[in-house]
Amino acid sequence: MSVASTPSAVEILSLFRSLLRVARQFPDYNIREYTKRRTIDAFRQNAALSDPPSISHAFSHGNSQLQLAKRQAVVYSLYAPQLPSVMDIHKPQHRPDPLNQGLISLPFSSQD
Repeated sequence: MSVASTPSAVEILSLFRSLLRVARQFPDYNIREYTKRRTIDAFRQNAALSDPPSISHAFSHGNSQLQLAKRQAVVYSLYAPQLPSVMDIHKPQHRPDPLNQGLISLPFSSQD
């Protein structure tokens, strides 16, 4: 794709999804979350672009960032830590809310 042509919404959405997919490939929790957060922030920041040259420029910059992230994911996977991060081990469990189920009543509740 040349810089002169404006990318379609489908191409932009595909780039966004590709960046998020690559972010999931990082073995390190901090790098993975940073990449996801940076991708979302960049797309939110560029959502207001309206002129075709700036959209094309942002899209080509996004493509270059995608290629860079792919290379970095490979490098990081070669030097992945032997033990998983505590953040990767700890999976939050859904616990029922005792207040919503009526198991606990508060003395100041409006049910009185």
